[in-house]
Amino acid sequence: MIIARGIGELKNALRSAGGSVGFAPTMGALHAGHLSLVERAKKENEFVVVSIFVNPAQFSAGEDFEKYPRKEEADIALCRAALVDLLFIPKTEEIYGEDEPAIRAPSIGGAIYEGKIRPLHFDGALTVVMKLFNLIKPQRAYFGKKDAQQLWLITKMAKSFFTDIEIIPCETTREISGLALSSRNAYLSESEKNEALKLSSSLLEASKLIKKNETRSLAIVQAIGEVLKPLTIDYIAIVDRDFKPIDTIKKGETIILIAARVGATRLIDNMWI
Repeated sequence: MIIARGIGELKNALRSAGGSVGFAPTMGALHAGHLSLVERAKKENEFVVVSIFVNPAQFSAGEDFEKYPRKEEADIALCRAALVDLLFIPKTEEIYGEDEPAIRAPSIGGAIYEGKIRPLHFDGALTVVMKLFNLIKPQRAYFGKKDAQQLWLITKMAKSFFTDIEIIPCETTREISGLALSSRNAYLSESEKNEALKLSSSLLEASKLIKKNETRSLAIVQAIGEVLKPLTIDYIAIVDRDFKPIDTIKKGETIILIAARVGATRLIDNMWI
């Protein structure tokens, strides 16, 4: 595995890529969810690149940029074991200059749900992803479905900017308990982890109701809210694939979104129907 820390090193390493390039951008603190992206990329491409970069531009004021989990040594070992071809670990000054242009998230789609709770978050996420796309020039890029709104916006951006990059959605990876894997799970105490299970449990309850032919969004939202008590809920939303709220659930067209706080930790989860 090649490790590149500068853009020059990255470009030199990419010259050795043969055939198609698959790319999985991450912020590190890697877990089985990230490795599932790598596994799929290995199956579909001849050369796989992973980036690790905790992007300051996608953290709003007062968020956890400084304490975000950083486990570089362990991450390198995991990537090496997963047979990643090229690992890119840039410093901030390699990615950002002074007073530079940036990408803005769509005025509507970037300001709802996650965008409403985390102002400017998607501006920063889209900007760094486009920078990485331009540096690495992959044929395919892999993103988890857990960050559903981010996935949707990146897909829109790739299409709008004519990148010719195929955005590959990958299923959410969960612990045996049902808890969706997230680097921020490291913040949770054991008791908080038990509380966090209410997110996946609420989606399981929604699934049971839908299987019983309950299709009213309001009824599903109410049922989810009951399971999530007494967590602080940021939102429960039922939307179509373009993130527009819908009153009736339709199979193959619907996503249920939830965001809640367990202690000081904010978690998201979803279910694609």
